[in-house]
Amino acid sequence: MEEHKKKMIAPIVITGFIILYYIFYFGILISLLDGVWKFLLGVIPLALAAAMIYVCIERIKEIRSGEEDDLGKY
Repeated sequence: MEEHKKKMIAPIVITGFIILYYIFYFGILISLLDGVWKFLLGVIPLALAAAMIYVCIERIKEIRSGEEDDLGKY
């Protein structure tokens, strides 16, 4: 089980860094623009963050089930 925990650290850390990047980058853009652009630039990072979290959860499920190497199937 300890082996699986070590393999789960990287996807979680990368997901966290990418979400923080989205917040920072789009936050700067939102502060510079007005009107409808603020709404659009608020929705885009939320959608991207939700997709990243979903992919991270799926990756953690794969690691827990023992499917660490998906390329070995092909």
